[in-house]
Amino acid sequence: MQDIKNNLKFVISHAPVNVKVTGNTTGVDLQGFDGGALMFDIGDNGDTFCGSVKFDLVIQESSDDATYTDVTANTSVTGGTVDSSGIFQTIDADAECEAVYGIGYVGGSRYIRGRIIGTGTHSTGTIVGATVIKGIPLHAPVTSDANA
Repeated sequence: MQDIKNNLKFVISHAPVNVKVTGNTTGVDLQGFDGGALMFDIGDNGDTFCGSVKFDLVIQESSDDATYTDVTANTSVTGGTVDSSGIFQTIDADAECEAVYGIGYVGGSRYIRGRIIGTGTHSTGTIVGATVIKGIPLHAPVTSDANA
């Protein structure tokens, strides 16, 4: 078994909250790391998901943490694929809730964030959180905020 804890840094990009509408997570700076990943935690569904009531999960990138664009090149991601809108996961069935969805980022931009696109009426909402995992540090060990 090998240690990975000292080579990863977890950053909350969107604290778990009840989501009913489209929104962006906070951008995270990858400086000092050669890899990153975006992870969404989807809680128990508060609404009935279907083709017309759904969430699309998107990964975005930025060089300045001000102007973000959807990551649409599959050469910029690992562990999944993105479409022409940057969507890497669609949640359109109740069975797809209470799950974690993630995608790796290997593109050339300094910042990444997520975008949650809500389609249809989400009257009750669903708890959603997002974390960016920074990996392959230029200097290790990496300390986490929780136990630095």
